[in-house]
Amino acid sequence: MPEPLVLLPGMMCDARLFGPQIAELSADYAVMVAPITQGERIEEIASGLLDQLPRRFALAGLSMGGIVAMEILRRAPDRVSRLALMSTNPLPETPQVAAAREPQIIKVRTGRLTDVMRDEMKPNYLAPGPYRQEILSMVMDMAETLGPEVFVRQSRALQRRKDQQMVLSKTKVSTLVLCGAHDQLCPVKRHEFMSELIPHAELVVLPDSGHLPSLEQPTETTAALREWMNKPFLLS
Repeated sequence: MPEPLVLLPGMMCDARLFGPQIAELSADYAVMVAPITQGERIEEIASGLLDQLPRRFALAGLSMGGIVAMEILRRAPDRVSRLALMSTNPLPETPQVAAAREPQIIKVRTGRLTDVMRDEMKPNYLAPGPYRQEILSMVMDMAETLGPEVFVRQSRALQRRKDQQMVLSKTKVSTLVLCGAHDQLCPVKRHEFMSELIPHAELVVLPDSGHLPSLEQPTETTAALREWMNKPFLLS
């Protein structure tokens, strides 16, 4: 029996982010989506999840989910059987980005979560495509479902996150690094850098995707994840 697959969604996203992958992969694997909504530090979120997750699992995270995945790997490398990092970033937050979160937090606390999400997503998020509007609507709906408190906690956790380059350079498991060619939030160069840092990494760049490949190019994302899940275990 293959190991269970744990999916970690991005900031202000829930299981719907991986809807197409869950539908396809759950025929062959035990698939679970773990929320990253509790805790104001990445370390706290990771530690809370480790108490709930299976003994050993394949771990895939997108965006902030990838950041939490790296911390889980740092804390419990023996429990992660393989790793997939999608649309993410191993570096700490820059002072400029950390500072820019403060006015967003103030707006969200005064009832303007929808405005903040819309402004944040417009320039950076998605590739041009026929389903762009549909995906944006779903992202807005996920954010509204999670609500302002989660936005504030996740923003604080991202502001304080640590550099994970050392963790990645010591990774001993098969790793998939996947991104969209149009992602301006976590550009292709960042993913090339990550894949060079990780000893057993395969880089997949999806040409018609932005920051959310699981929804923008679902078939290709699922195929990449399936191939990664089917790779033999590496012997450490």
